[in-house]
Parts: sequence; structure tokens; C-alpha cells
Amino acid sequence: MKLLQETIEQRGTIINEDILKVDSFLNHQIDCDLMEAMGKDFAEHFKDMGITKVVTIESSGIAPAVFTAKELHVPVIFLKKSEPSTMKNPVFTEAFSFTKNKKYTLCMERQFLQEDDNVLFIDDFLANGQAFLSAENLIHQCGAKVAGIGIVIEKSFQKGRSEIEAKGYQIYSLARIKKMAPNHIEWAE
Repeated sequence: MKLLQETIEQRGTIINEDILKVDSFLNHQIDCDLMEAMGKDFAEHFKDMGITKVVTIESSGIAPAVFTAKELHVPVIFLKKSEPSTMKNPVFTEAFSFTKNKKYTLCMERQFLQEDDNVLFIDDFLANGQAFLSAENLIHQCGAKVAGIGIVIEKSFQKGRSEIEAKGYQIYSLARIKKMAPNHIEWAE
């Protein structure tokens, strides 16, 4: 997605060859016009997949997931990183954050996904694929099916895509980074 690539080049900050800071438009301050364009792009790509729910992980995936779900006219569910005392029948799994370099628990109310749900997973970044694998675990615990995966920014130089594709899933990334260096991003095709 050209608009996203241009935004990353203009407003993103390369911390090092592995970490890209996008807090000015995606995961701290949110550019709603950009999120709307991304939601339309994801919805267009997955429109024939029979999506019944969009699932993401709090918090950076929420904005693109909401705009995508709005376009698809389906609910969005965000997986929580801590269990609220109000949960009645939660499902749990462990996840690892590449950016924060730590493990955390993901949870959700079992009732929000059913066996007949066809899920589109949306996330802000794809690096090593651990966030998706944890989400997949929760989705499957509820008996639902993963129909596709939408990624805002993919770090193609890391192993996430290959590991997820090896499981047979379709991944659609809006911006694929082949390589990062100070003040330079090389885009994958």
C-alpha cells in the first residue's frame, strides 16, 4: 500500500535494523484517515472469504481491526493482555512480545467466538509470528477457524511469514519491509 509506505518513510523512526517506531500514526497517536484506507484495503482483499469476526491483540492492532471490521460489517474482538475480574468463561494462552522482549498472557471471553466463525486476524506488525500463533491458539480453543491474516507492517527479513505460511494460512501485508538501516527502508515486492 503506497500510502502506508509513504507514511512510514515520512513519519516512522528506525530505531535499529529490527525495530521501527510508528507511534506518530499507528500505535500511540492514530491517523484515522490512514486507518480508514487500510481498513478498506484489508476488507477488499478478504471480502470473499466469508469473514464473520475480526480478531486482534490489544492495543496497537485495534485501530486497523476496527476500520476493517466496519468495512466488512462484522464485530471486532480484541484479545486482552490481562484478565479483567469481569470475565466469566475466559480462554488463555501465553504470548511473547518481540518489541518488549517478554512473555504475557492473552485472554478472551470464550462466548465471543463460536465453531461457525470464520476469523480474520489483523495485527500491526509481523516479525517472528509469535503474536499470531498465540491468537491462533485462542481462536482454535473456541472452535473457530482462521480464514486469513492481515498485517499492517511486515518485517520480511524475519521468520514470521514463512512459519505462518507453512501452516497453510494466507497472509496479506500492506507494507513489507525487506531491510532497514538508519534513515533507509528497502521495501519487499
